[in-house]
Amino acid sequence: MLVHGTRTSSAIWGRQVDALHRRGHETRAIDLPGHGERSGERFSMAGADAAIGDAVASCSTPPLLVGLSLGGYASLAYARTHPGALAGVLLAGCSTEIKGKPLSTYRRASSYVVGRLGLGRGSWHVVEDMLRALDGYSPLTDLPGLDVPVWLVNGARDPLRLDERRYLEARPGTRLTVVPRAGHDVNSHAPVAFNRVLLDALHELRAA
Repeated sequence: MLVHGTRTSSAIWGRQVDALHRRGHETRAIDLPGHGERSGERFSMAGADAAIGDAVASCSTPPLLVGLSLGGYASLAYARTHPGALAGVLLAGCSTEIKGKPLSTYRRASSYVVGRLGLGRGSWHVVEDMLRALDGYSPLTDLPGLDVPVWLVNGARDPLRLDERRYLEARPGTRLTVVPRAGHDVNSHAPVAFNRVLLDALHELRAA
């Protein structure tokens, strides 16, 4: 089960869906509220939780939940509040607590992009909704309570990997892969490396 980041859609997972289908893995990429086929909706964490929950309920067995960026935070929150629903969680591009200085910096940057540069006006409400939804959310609080294996995958050039060591300390046994030369969208920047981690995780879960 694949969950995208802010201002993208399920379409970003094309390389992963193809690779997983070739290996015989039932795979589904979903759109979060405010994105893709659900762009007419407003994003909220409750809406993301419901979207992930509906997709998980459609699976024949508990899936590996894979989230990138915003989708990673939403996937982590879902995993914490739905014990027993998943086989594992793979979190990419979301190894930073989005609060305090990172959150205020992101808000200033988003205001500059819209106000000064005039970019993203038509869909920038999604970013504002995301910032509002994540305000006060702590992945480091949710991580220790997960009852399934956890993988972290970050591009070496991703600015949202500031707290990856704190993530590992918060939940011992979590596996971390840092992909050289890749940025935030690690699944797109390094699809071969990312798919290898995905397939290894699925192999481990199947063997277990």
